[in-house]
Amino acid sequence: MNYFTTPDAFAAANKANMDAMQNMIAGIQNRAERLAALNMNIVRAVLEDSAASTKTLLELKQPQDLAKLQQELAQPVVDKFVDYSRSVFEIATEGQQELTKLVEANIADVNKAIAQALEQAEKSAPKGSEPLFAGMKQAIATANDAYAEFTKLVKQATETLEANLTAAQKAAVPAPAPKKAAAKKDAAA
Repeated sequence: MNYFTTPDAFAAANKANMDAMQNMIAGIQNRAERLAALNMNIVRAVLEDSAASTKTLLELKQPQDLAKLQQELAQPVVDKFVDYSRSVFEIATEGQQELTKLVEANIADVNKAIAQALEQAEKSAPKGSEPLFAGMKQAIATANDAYAEFTKLVKQATETLEANLTAAQKAAVPAPAPKKAAAKKDAAA
């Protein structure tokens, strides 16, 4: 579709852009709602855990139980933080992917329209203007290559961040100790 030739083509391009914008806004609203719900759930969970922790703390009889209690209370907090971070990352990644798809589709349409416009202009251009058009085509190709490289870097950064979150989760959530097996060995001895 050439955006520059007819009013109908221009109107169709505007309609397509408005539809894309509405879809993007709906997606943003959906992610904002999910993020708000996630934040409310984490606040509720933290308040509930704090109340339970305070109650348990007040019930302590021995000072040495305090260290044990700190260890018991720390792990759920770390687990919740890691889960929260992962959820926020997933919501953000979905938004980034949606925006990338939209931008890539628009760039493809714009590139096609520009190529068609250049082709038409080149046909009616005076002799000797070929280097000008070759330079313009090269500039467009260079810009497309730069965008492709940028997209590649964003994808790599996203993958690295996801790998770091996964590693952090594995480091923060140690494997449960085999308490029953150790207890059986002690009882057998």
